Amino acid sequence: MAKKLTFDYDLIVIGSGAGGSAAATIAARAGKKVAVIEADTFGGDSPNWSDVPTKALLHAAHLYDEARHGARFGLRSNTLGYNYPSLRAWKDLAVKRTGAGGNRKYYENEGIATFAGTAHFLSPHEISVNRRHVSAEKFLVATGSHWVAPNIQGLKDVAYLTPRTILEAMRPPKSLYIIGGGTIGVEIAQLLAIFGTKVYIAEIASRLLPAEDEEVGVLMERVLQEQKGVTTLTQTRTLAVVKDGIGKRITYTRGGVEKTLRVDDVLIATGRMPVVDLGLENASITYTPKGIAVNNHLQTSAQHIFAAGDVLGHNSHTHTALLESSIAANNLLHPKNKLSPDYTASPRLTFTSPGIASVGLSEDDCLKRDLQINKALAPLNIITRSNTSDFRDGFVKILTDKKGVILGATVVAPHASEIIHELALAIKFGHTASEVASTPHAFLSWSEAVRVAASRLS
Repeated sequence: MAKKLTFDYDLIVIGSGAGGSAAATIAARAGKKVAVIEADTFGGDSPNWSDVPTKALLHAAHLYDEARHGARFGLRSNTLGYNYPSLRAWKDLAVKRTGAGGNRKYYENEGIATFAGTAHFLSPHEISVNRRHVSAEKFLVATGSHWVAPNIQGLKDVAYLTPRTILEAMRPPKSLYIIGGGTIGVEIAQLLAIFGTKVYIAEIASRLLPAEDEEVGVLMERVLQEQKGVTTLTQTRTLAVVKDGIGKRITYTRGGVEKTLRVDDVLIATGRMPVVDLGLENASITYTPKGIAVNNHLQTSAQHIFAAGDVLGHNSHTHTALLESSIAANNLLHPKNKLSPDYTASPRLTFTSPGIASVGLSEDDCLKRDLQINKALAPLNIITRSNTSDFRDGFVKILTDKKGVILGATVVAPHASEIIHELALAIKFGHTASEVASTPHAFLSWSEAVRVAASRLS
């Protein structure tokens, strides 16, 4: 009888962010001997460097902006000001409260061993970390992703900002050129414009937020331009960035015309690349620079190794990485009863004002799939709440198939990230627009716009 191999751990999770945390905790509570390895800050990107600090600053910015425009309600707020070091202190407190930075202690309290360092596979069952060799029966790779700079002439020779480094700035720049008009770029554009920065946002697509329905990008472009003085440069390709005194000079082309612009700082928000430089080939894991290949059960080409989160290459939201992490944990613990992640009802969020939330298929998705659809759009200004809050920039849009089953939805409104879950539930369980419309919606809530949009498809 063959002798059973012994390993240091039952499971090693590489990465302590959303893609790894749930699986590590679930496995440890199931009695497994677990270790977590983190090359950067324990807790990962979301609580330390992206979601939590950005949204803490956005909350303060929107509160300040709303108060500053309170005269229309009879409020005397024209002398309102802000202190940026205090804003940064608030951001740091929000991060601390979330447990970021202290996540290593959380894992250790769960009986999980922790290693601070970069993991590198030596063989399918062994890794090195800080010159120490550690082995495990199974692995979960959840190393996430990092911001990458596009190939723009001169960019590598100038000091540019990323959505991570700009959060540590001592004060907002006087002027900022943002490359990338997706979710993060638009959030930062609005945040800094509220605090007085002259913002230019360049997007190669024909609209901001190109992953959302066209109406979303059109509305946000208008809101940013008219209310915040942001210059939006859609269908724009940035050609070069050079140092110009203490600032930078940008060369870009738009509509076939080459132009230049001088700003204090440049921010790169064009995209992220998976962190795959950890000797995956030594473990016989199939991957490319764009991510690790997995099957429907999040299993890599090495059967005892799974992967979850941004390292898969789809730059998902934190809640999607958490979903994948819990699915991976199930499949690691119960190999005979494997599950597949269901992304159908995972919302996509942008924390601007108005907020943006979408779920299911977009209209472009439906066109690409040649689906026959019905659609309805309810502008916010038709519900009473828009009058009592004096807020009219937004809408609810719902897409259904020809039988009335909801396929996709978009909410652009205050508290969109909360409102969207009603529609996510409808999509997950195959409900029709008629069923949503016949559900009582509280009077004077923003959610009445959902009822109105749904009733137009009933």
